[in-house]
Amino acid sequence: MAGFAHAQFLLSVASLAQFPPDRGAEVAFAGRSNAGKSTALNAILGRRALARTSKTPGRTRLLNYFALDAERRIVDLPGYGYAKVSERERLGWEPLLARLRERSSLRGLFLIVDSRREVGPLDFALIDWADRVPVHVLLAKSDKLNRSEAARALRSAEATLEASGARPTVQLFSAVSGDGVAAAERVLREWLELLDPKKTPGTSREATGAD
Repeated sequence: MAGFAHAQFLLSVASLAQFPPDRGAEVAFAGRSNAGKSTALNAILGRRALARTSKTPGRTRLLNYFALDAERRIVDLPGYGYAKVSERERLGWEPLLARLRERSSLRGLFLIVDSRREVGPLDFALIDWADRVPVHVLLAKSDKLNRSEAARALRSAEATLEASGARPTVQLFSAVSGDGVAAAERVLREWLELLDPKKTPGTSREATGAD
């Protein structure tokens, strides 16, 4: 797979009237501030700087849409868990997220979690939010862990998700080393109906992130 060479920024949504037409297919990316969400998005799409990345948490403040083609889109959601975001700003996101969840074009959610952290309450809140679409958890920055630590992080995430009753798929992921990038891209393409899932190896809860 060669990424998405024609992906481009489409628009930033700050009000309900700004959403693009609800047709085709779109996939959302979400995660805690500084979990590596924009970096993961860029790596999966095969674009170095499509989504803005920063060491400053909370950089993404709007719903940023990227067009992959005329009928397929990515939406980069604001990072959560960042204390310096005002309560007024957080409240302003609520109707936007509610509208996004209602859109018939929404096909899935990538939830990015730092592999050095546990899947936490705010992550589960996003899983609950996406109750009608599949969720795929990326345990990002796995290059920061050695092999045994990475395997332990994956087992821990699987156990935490299973104990909660949540059923997302989960894998290790590193935009730096490339581990898990191809597997995540396959998930994205299946959700966007660019691949036949019957002919493509899926990514299960047992996925290790190795390509």
